[in-house]
Amino acid sequence: MSGTQKTEGVRRIWDKYKFVALVALAGAVLLLWPSGSGDAAEHASPQAAPAAQAELQAEMEDILGRIQGVGEVQVLLTVDSDGERQLAEDSELSYSGSTAAPEDYSRSSQTVLVDGGSGDAPVVTRTVYPTYRGALVVCQGGDRADVKLAVTEAVASLTGLTADRITVAKSQ
Repeated sequence: MSGTQKTEGVRRIWDKYKFVALVALAGAVLLLWPSGSGDAAEHASPQAAPAAQAELQAEMEDILGRIQGVGEVQVLLTVDSDGERQLAEDSELSYSGSTAAPEDYSRSSQTVLVDGGSGDAPVVTRTVYPTYRGALVVCQGGDRADVKLAVTEAVASLTGLTADRITVAKSQ
């Protein structure tokens, strides 16, 4: 088989499968493309996480203080992970050059917004809530078994913690 016959065979195969190869190449580029600035996953910022946690602790103190026998109460929650939100994105891939042999690729993406009445709001596709490591509840009735049980059950239902990770103690 001569060299010209080999190149003709390769050319026929290329002509037949060039679009499949182009799609496979574009897919490989998308898979290897770095995630960029992280616009798709919006992680809770270091300033926002303590504020949200402080708000939850304040709400828990208010609610737990209404349980009979608890009295004045303080709650401390420790967090394993702060949680995150993934936002919907509209992505576009473009390339320059011929379709058979593109020269350059570019990718652009934009967060999808929806009109929420009071302004545009991002579309959240997935929410991962915080996970807690433990809870300490200090209250006036913390030495009574019935109060400890009621507070432990309430904290467990609000945080998803098991009873062995919740401590209820009597305040001074």
